[in-house]
Amino acid sequence: MDQFLPPGLYIVATPIGNLGDISARAADTLRRADLILAEDKRVTAKLLAHLGATAPMMAYHDHSDEALRSRLIADLATKAVALVSDAGTPLISDPGYKLVRAARTMGLAVFTLPGPSAVIAALTLCGLPTDRFLFLGFLPAKAKARADAIAEIAAVRATLVLYESGPRLGESLAALAAGLGDRPAAVIREISKLHEETVSGMLAGLAEKYRDAPPKGEIVITVGPPPERVAASDAELDAALGAALVSMSPSRAAADVAASLGIPRKRAYARALELGRGD
Repeated sequence: MDQFLPPGLYIVATPIGNLGDISARAADTLRRADLILAEDKRVTAKLLAHLGATAPMMAYHDHSDEALRSRLIADLATKAVALVSDAGTPLISDPGYKLVRAARTMGLAVFTLPGPSAVIAALTLCGLPTDRFLFLGFLPAKAKARADAIAEIAAVRATLVLYESGPRLGESLAALAAGLGDRPAAVIREISKLHEETVSGMLAGLAEKYRDAPPKGEIVITVGPPPERVAASDAELDAALGAALVSMSPSRAAADVAASLGIPRKRAYARALELGRGD
């Protein structure tokens, strides 16, 4: 390969466990970069030593300020700068998007080197539907904020993917069971490492399992989508509309009932008109 990399920002995915998971292109880029931006230089130093990479490092993390970003943007015009996180794909629940946004605004080159991602790896292991998924990062630590966050996504028809720490795992699983209902789920731990483990079950059972036995290591939780809603019967529709029509117009009653029963508004409105005529 050429000795020098073209200037720009290189988003480099790094192993989440087994160092053998790094791609040949990622390894080559880290060896040839002019500068490496690391979330934690101590963590990245071990990977660079394994690869024989000697480029200088600079810390770049959630607390990096605009002044540092401005200096880095100036560097990108003439230098190949690689961005890595402690493990996995940068920007996925890790710092970096502001730097990418600034580089694009200035018309500078941005390259991505795809590779390991705990989110995608967990989906391949969990045995839950993967045609649609929603990544939530970490849930809030405080109970009220956590419950509110769970309520916001309770109706989303997709597999949910979350990161969590061992000490908070049982508490978070219990909160998910309370807010979502007892859905199928999996706890995936230490992906691609020696003690990789996937434990499947229902949310309530998993919450009980880990309540007093927090596991060690990096953890991903996956939760199955909500069950298919059984279509409301004509009798259920009539009962709901009858109550709503006491104080609402047919149009408003149909809208409210359709939303609550999960049925087409057209069906609810047609029936509301029939009931209004005394059918």
